[in-house]
Formats: sequence, C-alpha cells, structure tokens
Amino acid sequence: MQSTSGAAASPQSAGAGSWVRQNLSGYRVANAMADVLKAAGVREIFGQSCPTALFLAAEAVGIRQIGYRTENAGAAMADGAARVSRQISVITAQNGPAAALLVAGFAEATKASVPILAIVQEVPRSNADKNAFQELDHHALFGACAKWVRRIDVAERAAEYVERAIRIATSGRPGPVVLLVSPDVLTQTCEKAAPITQDSDEPLGRFPLDRTVPVQARLQKLADALLAAKRPLVVAGGGVHLSGAAEALARLQALAGLPMASTNMGKGAVDETHPLALGVIGNTMGTRSPAKFLQPYVESADFVLFVGTRTNENGTASWSLFPKGATFAQIDIDSQELGRNYAGMRFAGDAAATLEALCGLLEGRCDAVTRERIAEFAPMVEQARQDHLEELAPYSRSDATPMRPERIMAELARCEGDVTWVADASYSSIWLVQYLRSSRPGTRFVTPRGIAGLGWGVPMAIGAKIARPQSRVICLTGDGGFAHCWAELETARRHAVPVTIAVLNNGVLGFQINAEESRFGTHTDVCHFGDIDYVAIARACGCDGRRVATAAELRKALEASAQSKVPFVIDIKTDPAAFPPITAFESQFKPLQA
Repeated sequence: MQSTSGAAASPQSAGAGSWVRQNLSGYRVANAMADVLKAAGVREIFGQSCPTALFLAAEAVGIRQIGYRTENAGAAMADGAARVSRQISVITAQNGPAAALLVAGFAEATKASVPILAIVQEVPRSNADKNAFQELDHHALFGACAKWVRRIDVAERAAEYVERAIRIATSGRPGPVVLLVSPDVLTQTCEKAAPITQDSDEPLGRFPLDRTVPVQARLQKLADALLAAKRPLVVAGGGVHLSGAAEALARLQALAGLPMASTNMGKGAVDETHPLALGVIGNTMGTRSPAKFLQPYVESADFVLFVGTRTNENGTASWSLFPKGATFAQIDIDSQELGRNYAGMRFAGDAAATLEALCGLLEGRCDAVTRERIAEFAPMVEQARQDHLEELAPYSRSDATPMRPERIMAELARCEGDVTWVADASYSSIWLVQYLRSSRPGTRFVTPRGIAGLGWGVPMAIGAKIARPQSRVICLTGDGGFAHCWAELETARRHAVPVTIAVLNNGVLGFQINAEESRFGTHTDVCHFGDIDYVAIARACGCDGRRVATAAELRKALEASAQSKVPFVIDIKTDPAAFPPITAFESQFKPLQA
C-alpha cells in the first residue's frame, strides 16, 4: 500500500486497514471500471459515495453521481431510469446494511426484468472473515434477487468483469447483476481498459442486447393460427416495453385486425384509441372498469397470444380469466416462461424482432380477414366503451368532497404533451392504468408491479425524469406509499429533478383495509393513520406544492406544477371509502347515491 506521497506504508499504518490514506494517482482499477461504464453509455451512478474511489474516477470521465437518501429508494430510482431509457442503470452501496437495503428493489427488478448493475463495496481483503465492520455474505444476500453475482479480486480483470456484468444484465431475460469489490482492489494499479469492440444488435449498455427470433417455419404456424381464429385475442405485457416492441405490435394489429388487451405492466403498449383495443384486463374488471363490458369476449376467445407477459396471478384473474378450451401461444425472451401457466405454442425470442418477422409473414394475406374483424368486433368494443363511460360518469364527474379518485383521474387525463406516468404500487397503479387512456403505442406508464412494494413510485419517478428530462413526469401515489419515501423530495430538489407528485391523501391503507374486510368482515387498527400536511413536508425540503379538495383546485395545481422548476407535491383530499374496480372486492362496492 502506498501513501499519498508514494512512500510505502509502515506496518503500523497498514494496521489501520481501510483508514490509511489512499493514493489515487495514475491509472487504477476504479478508473478502468469507470471507463467501461462510460463506454456502455452510463451517464449517472446512483449512490452515496461508496465506493468513493469509483465515484472520483467516474466524475473524472463525466459520469454524474445521484446521491439518494436511502438505498431502497435508490434502487427504485435506478429501476425507473432503466425502464424508460432501455439503458442499464448503475447503483452502488456500501457493505452491510446499505447493500441489504438494495434487496427489495432488486427483487422488483428481477420479477420485472429490469437490468441494473450494483457495485457493492466489500470489506478490505485482509479483513475478510474476521467480523470486520458491517461485513456480510453478499453472495448469499443477493443470490435470490440477482441474475449474476461475482467478486472482483484481480485488478487486471476488473474491466472484463464490468463489461461481462453489463452483457449478462442486458441479454436474454434482462435483470439485475452484482459486482462485489473491496476498496483495496479499487485503488490497485492496472492496465488501461481496452476499447469496447462488441458487435451486437444493440450497443453495450442498451437492452435487449441480442434480438433473437424463432425459426420461420414455426412463425408461419403462428401466422396461420392468427388468421384462422374466429375470436382472437392478443395480451401485451411489460416485456413489450422492455423490447421496444410497441410499434411492431401496432403493425400486427393493423395488419390482422386483432383485438388487443394489456396487463398492468403492459399498459401503454397498445393504443387504446384503436377500435379493437380492449384496455387493461386481469383482476380489475369489476364495476367502473373500462374492460368490464368486454369480459365476455375475453372469456370466449378461441386463440390467445401472450406477448412479453409472465401470465401472473393478477394479469389472469388468478388464472381463471381465459377459457380452458382456447388455443394459446406465447412470445417471450425467457423460454422458462413459455407454457408456465398456459400450455400452447412456444416462441422464444425478442418481442420486437419476433413481431416484425411475424408481420412479414402476414403481409398481403390479411385484408379480407381484417375487414371482417373490424366490422364484427369494432362495434362491440365501441358499445363497451360507451357503457363504461355511462357507468363511470357519476364518479368521474362527481363534485363530492373528499374527492373521488375517478374524478381525480379525469383531471389528470387533461394533462397534454409528452408525459411519462408513474404510480406507486397497490391502488395508485390500478387507478392510473384503469382510468388514463394510452393514446399511442409506447406511452410509458411505469408501475412497480413486479412484486408491488409500497414506496417505490416517487423514486421511480425521479429516476424516470433523470433518464428522460425532456418529458414531464407525473407520479400518482397514496399517502401510505408516500410516507415510505418523502425524504427523496430533497434528493429531487438537490439534483434539479422537477417531478409532479399527486398524493391521494385518504388517511387509510387502501388495499389493506379492503382486503381485510373481504376476508374477515373487519379490519385492523393500523389501516388508519393521522392527517399529515404533505405540502408542508415538500416546502421543508425546498420543494413546492398545494393542498386541494376540489376539481377546480386540482386543475390549477396541475397547471402550476407544469411550470415549477422544483418538485411539486399536490396533496389531494381523497375519499377513504373509494377503491378501484378489483373484481374480488365487488361485494364491498356501494354505488354513489344521487
């Protein structure tokens, strides 16, 4: 070990372990790692300055540090940034508790297939397995929530491992990866990182890195099946967004006249103004749902094509929504997902490339079928939309106070321009995907529905705004979820990230209270909590905001937030009895009284 003067450290000073002054002159492991990140298009690293040597090296090559307040929120920021940019995000953490706080966010990223690289500081190698301060078995810690975990022990291989980690995170089914490195390795000298020479479908750092396509003969069978179906249905999941496949999906719909629906995470993949768009389906098709009146069609489909969806519990109404007699087909990058819940035709491949190849096989064959389908199904879809609007009207036009969420969503829907919509988990995401219409394929609705943890909406919105600064970012969160993360208002203000945060302030944990009432006919005390002035919290953090109780006040607050140069919190007094159209809660639904 060298001192800053270059002299060798004495045995006494060496015993000070990680507190010995580090020499960062010359080219070191930290520099090699930063160079690879820069070459992979990384513009920010989310972290609280550990490992410090890496941040100093990254700053020298123009990579910005985003310093969050809590690691769990930092992981959600990195997740949000990766989802809207389709570029790998990078986050760091100190060993021990900071690393442990990444686990929940990485579990979400694993289930939602979002590539994030975590660079986690280890204890110095000389202190390993001696109960050093905050020492933890990070391999075991991340084993269930990361795609790949490795330790960098050899200086000459540091750049290689960073490049390999990025390739693994962004290829196949994307997901989070972890590199473990001790501070003494980071400060070792090494050869300059070699230039990236990779030849792939996307540049290093972008995803999906490789765009695979099933063999043509099998795709021909799918094309024939789509044309032969009498009541076809396409269900788009979050994988459509991860692949950038929305335009290809729209082309398929236009070519073959296919009724299309989406899952919660697939929201925005389908243009919901299209005459054959069914909306979001799954376990939220109860009273007031846009898809309620189209459920008979879904339940009678004879051919169902899943694209980029895990066919999970919520997206399939506990695997009860689709008819058992239907024929199923599935396109997914992960062959393990094919046939997991619905046996049928398997197509392992990238969604965008596979859909484009499928369209090529359908070109020139569909005109008559498409005309027939539009003539048969478009009037049905239009009637369902009109029936929905009539059923929703008493709620979306209500002037009651506290405000109905349906009316709140009607006001949010008035926002124009390039908007990236973000929501927290639980009710916030359901209100958002049910009542805001996707007006073009590829509109981004970012929701943490992988494992649906509370408190991730606001940091995801911050990450999304950092990745797409040109887009207005509006986040919908409940007061329960907002309380998990309001410290990140200061992060957003410090880094000049002017997001709009609409808080549904109803004083209850919404999903929890309705779930308990459904199962037990009563609820626990903690479902209620005290009144809090969220605008006061925002202003204490150097942000702005308004408390609103009426539609007119909300409209003015949204206009003001659009002009704000700092994060803007809209504290909306919301009806605590309102809940989204979750089918399982229909027994609790009480229509508004005239």
